[in-house]
Amino acid sequence: MSAARPEIPAPGVALSRRDFLQASVAVGGGLLLEFSLPAAAFAAAPADEAVLNAYVRIAPSGLVTIVSKNPEIGQGIKTMLPMLIAEELDADWASVRTEQALSDPALYGRQFAGGSRATPLHWEPLRRVGAAARQMLIGAAAADWQVPASECDTTPGAVRHRRSGRSLGYGELAGRAATRTPPDPATVPLKDPRDFRIIGRSQRGVDSPLVVTGQPLFGIDVEVPGLRHAVFVKSPTFGGRVREANVAQLRTLPGVTDAFVVEGGDSLEGLSAGVAIVATSHWAALKARRALHVSWQGGAPAAQDDAQFAAEARRLATARPTLAIAAEGDVAAALAGAARVVEATYSYPFVAHATLEPQNCTARVTAERAEIWAPTQNPDPGRKLVARTLGIPESDIVIHLMRCGGGFGRRLNNDYMVEAAWISKVVGAPVKLLWTREDDLQHDFYRPAGFHHFAAGLDRAGRLVAFRDHFVSFGADGKFAPSAGLGPTEFPARFVPNLELGATLLPLAVPTGPLRAPGSNALAFVFQSFLDEIAVAAGKDPLAFRLELLGPSKVYPGAPSGAAPDFDSGRMSAVLASVAERAGFGRRQLPPRTGLGLAFYFSHLGYFAEAVEASVDAAGAVSVGKVWVVGDVGSTIINPTGAENQVQGAVLDGLSVALLQRISIEAGRVKESNFHDYPLLRIDRAPPVDVHFLVTEHPPTGLGEPALPPVIPALCNAIYAATGRRLRSLPVDATSLRGA
Repeated sequence: MSAARPEIPAPGVALSRRDFLQASVAVGGGLLLEFSLPAAAFAAAPADEAVLNAYVRIAPSGLVTIVSKNPEIGQGIKTMLPMLIAEELDADWASVRTEQALSDPALYGRQFAGGSRATPLHWEPLRRVGAAARQMLIGAAAADWQVPASECDTTPGAVRHRRSGRSLGYGELAGRAATRTPPDPATVPLKDPRDFRIIGRSQRGVDSPLVVTGQPLFGIDVEVPGLRHAVFVKSPTFGGRVREANVAQLRTLPGVTDAFVVEGGDSLEGLSAGVAIVATSHWAALKARRALHVSWQGGAPAAQDDAQFAAEARRLATARPTLAIAAEGDVAAALAGAARVVEATYSYPFVAHATLEPQNCTARVTAERAEIWAPTQNPDPGRKLVARTLGIPESDIVIHLMRCGGGFGRRLNNDYMVEAAWISKVVGAPVKLLWTREDDLQHDFYRPAGFHHFAAGLDRAGRLVAFRDHFVSFGADGKFAPSAGLGPTEFPARFVPNLELGATLLPLAVPTGPLRAPGSNALAFVFQSFLDEIAVAAGKDPLAFRLELLGPSKVYPGAPSGAAPDFDSGRMSAVLASVAERAGFGRRQLPPRTGLGLAFYFSHLGYFAEAVEASVDAAGAVSVGKVWVVGDVGSTIINPTGAENQVQGAVLDGLSVALLQRISIEAGRVKESNFHDYPLLRIDRAPPVDVHFLVTEHPPTGLGEPALPPVIPALCNAIYAATGRRLRSLPVDATSLRGA
C-alpha cells in the first residue's frame, strides 16, 4: 500500500464524509458515486426489482439480491461480504441471494482476492452500504405513514412504526425507497455488535450446494455459442521462443480449425511465445498437441539450476551480505562475547501453486470489444494487460468474474487471460483456453527458494543476545525477485539487542510470485525452527523461551514506510500460551517416537500459534496426529464456519508444503510434470485440526493466509522432539529420519 492511499479507519472510529469517500474509492469502490449510478450496476436486473444502490436490489416478494464485488477463490468471500451488507440492511438472510459482480473498477474500485485484505478493507464500508439502504427503506415507510423516520425501526425484512405497530415488508417499500435521495453513508448509524443477527453466526457458503452437485460455476465450465477450444504450448525453458513448428500439418488433423506460432514478448507475466492449437473440442486440441513437433531457441541459461543455486549459496555462507536489511547493536562483538554460539544453515525449495482447476480463460474478441470469462484473482490488471497487448481500449473490455478452483496467489497473474484473448483475436471466434496439468506446474510463478545462514549468541543465563541471518535469495540491482524478500521487522528483530539481517541476491530467470502467505510460508519455517534450536541450546523449555523472548506486552511500530504493520507482543504471547494449554504442551505423556512442537507467526495482521503432534516410524515416515491452532484476528469472526474452514485449509496446505512439495529447476526448466511427482496431501494423511479464536478488542482482520506459516515449523519442531534430529531443509526427507 502506498503512503498516499487513504487509511481505512478502525471500526468505531468516526468517519467524515470526505474520509469515507476517500476510503471507499481506494478499496471498496466509490460508494457515494454508486448511489447515483444504480442502473450501471444492474443493467440486466429484472424489471420488477428495485435498485437501491450498486450492491442491493429488492424484488416485490421481498427477495434481496446482494452483489459480491470481489472474486471468489474458495475463501468464502461471496458469502462473507454480502453478510456485512445484509446485517446492516437488517435483511432476513433466508431471503438473501448473492450475485457475482462484473469487473468494474469505475463502480466498485479495486476488486481482487489476495493478502487476506477483504475483511479489514470492507468491514466498515460495506456495512455502511447496507445501513444506508436500510435508511432509504425507513424513509419510504415513514413517508407512507406520514410519521417521523425517527419513530421507525426495522425487523428482519420489514420496517415498523413503533407507536402504532404498523409494518411494511421491504418488497412493498423497495420501489419507493429507490426514488429517495440516498443518505450520506458516512453518517448513517451502524448496529451495536450485540444486536448482530447475521454477522458472527455460521452461514453455509452460498455456492456450496452448486459446488457439491457439480453445477457450472468455474472458469473451466464456461460455454458460449460458437466456442472453440485451444491449447497453448510454451517452451520448457523459461523465456524460450519458437524456432520452427509443424503448424501447417496440424491444421489438417481432425477437428483442428487453426494452429499458429505466437511470437509473444519478453515478459513471462504477459503474452509468451508459443504455439496455439485451436479445435472443435478440447480432446481434438490435445490429440493435435501430441502431433506437434517444435524446436525452441533461447530461454533461461543452463546455470539456472538447483544444484548451481545451492553451490553458490554455500560459497556465500561466510561472505558479507551485499544488501543490508536490519541492524541493531553490535552483532560481531556480541557473538564474540557470547557464552554459547549456535549456527545453522536452512533452505527451502521452489514451490508451485498446483490449483486443482488448471489455468483457463474464455475470450470472445471482435473488432468492437473483448468479452472475457476469467477465474482471476486480480481482474483489472488483466484488463490492462489485454488492452495493452491487443491494442484496444480498456473501456471496450468486459470481464466476467468466474469462481476460481483455487487461487493461492497464482491467479494474481493474468498470463492465461491474455493468451486466450490473443488466440480469440487471431481466429476470430470465441475461444476457451485450458492449460494441462503439465502446463500448470511447469509455467507457474513459483514460491521462491531460499538459503539462510544463521548465527545466534546466548549469554550465561541462556538469554538470546545476538542474532544474525545472511539470507541468500534471488533478485537483481538490489531488489528482491517477487516474493523472495525479507523485511526489517522479521521476528526476532526488535526483540534482540544485537541483530543483523542481510541478503545476497542471485540472478534468476525463473518466474516467481506470491503463494498463500507470501514470503511468510518460507520464512516462518527457518526462523521459528532456528529459534527452537536456540531454546534447546539454552537448555530452556521451547514455550518458556518464546514467551521470555516476547517479553511484556508492548506494541512495536512497523516499518516506517508502512510496508510492515505494528506488532503487539501481548497478543502473540496470548495465542502462544493458549495453544500450549489446549495441546497439553509439556504436560501430556506421549507415545515413543512421538513429539509435540510449537511455533508462532504474525502474518497478514493475524496472530497465530500452532502445535503439532507428529510421529516418526523406524523407516522415517512421518504421520501427523493432530494440529491445534489458536488465532487472534480481532473482535469479530464474521462467519465462524467459513473461518474454521479457512484455518483448517491453511494448515493442510502448510503440511503439504512441508511434507511433499518441491519444484526442481534443472537447466532452466521445471522437472516435475504432474501429481505423480508433485503430490498434494491426501485425505488419509490429513490430521484433525482444532481451531480456536481469541476475541480481542481490535479491528477484525482476514483469515485466508495467516494460519499457514506456523504449522510448518511446528511440524519440524515436533519431529525433532520425536527423534532428536533437526530438519533444516524441506520437504521432509524420510531417509534422514530412518532409525532415529
